[in-house]
Amino acid sequence: MPKKLKFNLFKIVAAGAFITSTFTAAQNTVIEKIRKDPKAPFSYAELSVKEGGKWEGDKYAGGTFKNVQQLTIPNEHTDHSTYIRYEGIGLENNQIGYRLYLDWRNATDIFGKKVSTLVLPDVGQDGFESYHHDAPWGQDVLKSGRTIGVGSYGRYDEQNDYVETFKIVKNTTVKVVNEKDQSYASIDYKGWKTWGDAVDLKSKLTIFPKDRFVKVDLSLSNTLSGLCTGIVAVKNIPLKQNISKNKKWAYIAAYGNQTETKKDDNLGMAVFYPLESFEKYVKTKSTHTVVFKKNKNVSYYFLGAWSLEPNGLPTEEAFYNDVDKKLEILDKNNQL
Repeated sequence: MPKKLKFNLFKIVAAGAFITSTFTAAQNTVIEKIRKDPKAPFSYAELSVKEGGKWEGDKYAGGTFKNVQQLTIPNEHTDHSTYIRYEGIGLENNQIGYRLYLDWRNATDIFGKKVSTLVLPDVGQDGFESYHHDAPWGQDVLKSGRTIGVGSYGRYDEQNDYVETFKIVKNTTVKVVNEKDQSYASIDYKGWKTWGDAVDLKSKLTIFPKDRFVKVDLSLSNTLSGLCTGIVAVKNIPLKQNISKNKKWAYIAAYGNQTETKKDDNLGMAVFYPLESFEKYVKTKSTHTVVFKKNKNVSYYFLGAWSLEPNGLPTEEAFYNDVDKKLEILDKNNQL
């Protein structure tokens, strides 16, 4: 990930964090329930912030991490503030984990898992960036850099040929919810300004107790051109595109040695999108970009698949067989 910038690009005015013992107790109950039956399918959404310390500029000094269900991002917070554990919201099931940065980057990263049990509650507890290194549970496997990672969202700037993220936002709130058949994070960005007028954006990222995919639902206060998603463009890793039989859905995907583990491993990434919302594909310097038509609402899916997962997709052939089957399902059912 990029080093912390000298100034805070993520300008937010907020009242601070909503942290109560009720929220912490509720989240701990979910964790205990999953751990009582570790082999059972599960989904899990997590948000963990420090309390008991204090802000020193844009760094949070001291304190201990506590799980919460709702948060208003403090004005001081930016990348590498050490305030939010692993810097964002976490989504996990038996096969994979994801995190979305709750700062100006707004990228989605991948936690590759070598176990099928719950890991997120322990990630980042033993050192702020310990998850970048190999551990018995797995590790952070995707180098997002200055991109939106896999399946996150931004706005494509056609004039400058890059994807604008969330450098200017008046207010951001986030909530995580764990239900029986799904877990999700909802994020409410007030006054997101790229160029021209600011808009409000609501996103919902949902993971299920099966497979590796996440569903993303985006809702805007006003129609907006250039809303986009995509995946990191890694040098020498070819992109594959496919359209469903009935031309309802399509995907972009890439598979190869595109991890930051420095191992002989492989990672597959894909974004599935409805063709009725699709405007164009653009390859920027760093991102394979799916640009949506000017609209208020769009839904799509993304996934990652690490070759070192237990019972995972260890080869390119297995990965593309999997994404092609999902494309068929979307073509028939309009959902996974």
